[in-house]
Amino acid sequence: MTLNEVPKIKFTNSNNFFLLAGPCAIEGEDMAMRIAEKIITITDKLEIPFIFKGSFKKANRSRIDSFTGIGDEKALKILQKVSNTFSVPTVTDIHEVSDAAMAAQYVDVLQIPAFLVRQTDLVVAAAKTGKVVNLKKGQFMSPESMKHAAQKVLDAGNNKVWITDRGTMFGYQDMIVDFRGIPTMRQYAPTILDVTHSLQQPNQSAGVTGGRPDMIETIARAGIVNNVDGLFIETHFDPAHAKSDGANMLHLDNLEKLLSNLVAIRKTVQSL
Repeated sequence: MTLNEVPKIKFTNSNNFFLLAGPCAIEGEDMAMRIAEKIITITDKLEIPFIFKGSFKKANRSRIDSFTGIGDEKALKILQKVSNTFSVPTVTDIHEVSDAAMAAQYVDVLQIPAFLVRQTDLVVAAAKTGKVVNLKKGQFMSPESMKHAAQKVLDAGNNKVWITDRGTMFGYQDMIVDFRGIPTMRQYAPTILDVTHSLQQPNQSAGVTGGRPDMIETIARAGIVNNVDGLFIETHFDPAHAKSDGANMLHLDNLEKLLSNLVAIRKTVQSL
């Protein structure tokens, strides 16, 4: 597929990587609009094709008292408002077969979480909506095995599929990115590097995921050098008080400098 198939996406001829970015979860309308506006100002300036990301629901939580969302329809309507207000496409993750048709009414890209990417019924339900399907590589899966996940989308009659690498488990409480997997997965579909989730340190003793945000630029730079098609970055204006995954998010104030550096690296790599 090409980026031109994504509704409302801009700068598809810029030769830049494309960007999926936004908060981990939709916490409310004001925060979503504030984050979206800031990112759009930056991506318009740098001519980066942009898709706003926000989870309408967080189903995979370590503890039962963790934040899961503000209500499915309420959060999806906020994503729709972001799209309509700023004329940008949106992406959200789904967790159950019934989520696919519901979320497809509001967003442009349906994301399959890493822990669920082998769930055939879920992948097929997403594919049958006709939306772009973004498959997160399972932390427990090889790059080569993602060929079969992508094939499920194709076999369901949908050629709009992406693969996102979000790291591989390294022991019990850490993640690594094996950059050898990028050229492998690019044989199957456009490939995105999830920079911030790749820096998670899961299942800490408190039941709250940790992370290494100080390594965001390191991982992102390596992804660009290795020709990823897109980047996935979770960002927030107050990560310390974000209701989900704040420990590995990029502070919104640091996004423009990061993206500017990455655009420069991209141009250098393309000139070689």
